[in-house]
Amino acid sequence: MAKILYMGTHGVEDPTRAGLVFVAANGAKEAGHDPVIALVGDAVLLLKDTIAAATVPVGWPPVQELMATAVANGTPIHV
Repeated sequence: MAKILYMGTHGVEDPTRAGLVFVAANGAKEAGHDPVIALVGDAVLLLKDTIAAATVPVGWPPVQELMATAVANGTPIHV
């Protein structure tokens, strides 16, 4: 099992890149790894419920759902 750091730097200006960090971390957790998420810059705003709910990546659920899965998986999210 590897410990993997995922850095999120994008927010509402690029919803697909904003969601990618959570999709990748959730996939790593499912594969048996130990992901950690760090949000910097515009990505910090995703911690607001209204912004996370309104940020919908192409082909994935809203960031709010992706983040909820990461939290349920026990993935640490650092700001």
